[in-house]
Amino acid sequence: MEYTQKLVYQSNYWYNDGLKRAKIRDLSGAVTSLKKSLQFNRENIAARNLLGLVYYGRGEVGEALVEWILSKNLKSHDNIANYYIKKLQENPEKLDEVNQAIARYNQCLQYCEQNGEDLAIIQLKKVVAAHPSFLKAYQLLALLYIHTEQYAKARQVLKTAHKLDTTSDLTLRYMHELKQVPKKTPKAKKEEKPQTVTYKIGNETIIQPASSSIKDNTGMLTILNIVIGLVVGIAVMWFLIMPAVSKSTTEKTNSQVVKFSDKIAAQEAQISALKKELEGYRAASEETESAQQTAASTLDSYEVVMNMYEHYLQSDMSDSDMVQELLKVNPDALGTFGRSAYETMKENVFDRYGSVLYNNAIENYDVANYTDAIANLTLLMQMNEGYDDGEAMYLLARSYEAAGDTENAGVWMDKVKTNYPNIDTTGNSEE
Repeated sequence: MEYTQKLVYQSNYWYNDGLKRAKIRDLSGAVTSLKKSLQFNRENIAARNLLGLVYYGRGEVGEALVEWILSKNLKSHDNIANYYIKKLQENPEKLDEVNQAIARYNQCLQYCEQNGEDLAIIQLKKVVAAHPSFLKAYQLLALLYIHTEQYAKARQVLKTAHKLDTTSDLTLRYMHELKQVPKKTPKAKKEEKPQTVTYKIGNETIIQPASSSIKDNTGMLTILNIVIGLVVGIAVMWFLIMPAVSKSTTEKTNSQVVKFSDKIAAQEAQISALKKELEGYRAASEETESAQQTAASTLDSYEVVMNMYEHYLQSDMSDSDMVQELLKVNPDALGTFGRSAYETMKENVFDRYGSVLYNNAIENYDVANYTDAIANLTLLMQMNEGYDDGEAMYLLARSYEAAGDTENAGVWMDKVKTNYPNIDTTGNSEE
């Protein structure tokens, strides 16, 4: 009982921690705390409903719906999860928009793997417009803006993502990366002052452009300059610019491949970590559930033993009723005193009532009342399968055989042959 109370206390503690975090939009922290709450008590309805709300707040509608449906299955009446599910069902158009947004987000991941950043950015803009609370879409859009060096847009998107979840590791990491990017300030161009000549005529000052040292009024010189320029330009492009452009393109392509390979590797690592976390969560849930069942079994067994022991001492209950109650006890769950009391009652009550059941079964068998014989012997098997050195088990097998139930007859006959080889099972069905 005390162990069960500790589990409930721990579950409530983490629920309160998750509630506190959810109130300040610390959604990542809230998810962690609420999952811990459910590990200690999977039937904590309040924690499960709040976890659904937190998922919904991050735009993960599918995960939210799963938690609310689980909550509804655990408690069908007076559960606010019914209201949440109903509100989603009442607006199928909105739900369809969310599903389409999630499908587009998954398509964007494929675009990224195929070096289609531009297409991915266009689609992600539509995703966040249709589903404004979809945190993962904002994070991917910010990553693409950073990758394409659109830092101002990336900062704006991350600001929105940070408002949705103030402690998301991914958002904070991208914001940190942006802070490391130096801000480029455009250099002001120097205005070239035209060369002029100033002189005075009387009281007037005359300003006029200085004459060029080279006169370009000669047609031949102009044509010659054009030809030379073309030749030099073609040579420069062929020998200098084209190799540089080709090299730059190759380096850029290789850089993009490396970046996306790193990104895919990081995503695979995150998926692997999430799978391990899910497996750990499932294992912890199973262990917690097993511990709760063991605690409940221990409590029930002790209550039965203590209650029956009083009747046993006062001899105010029939052996039949006591046997039915004692069969509910799990002896392995009892302590020293409880086990001692149980063994004392079992030794005396089971022995007395077992003899009654066995004799009744023999009488039933002799008058071909196989139904009652099977009922008496089945109860006796629950009390002691080896009663009368296996003869009771052999009689049960023969009773099933005589009743025409060859399947159960075969099962019990195999047990007799395995555990009591000295019993002659080759004779007929008569005593």
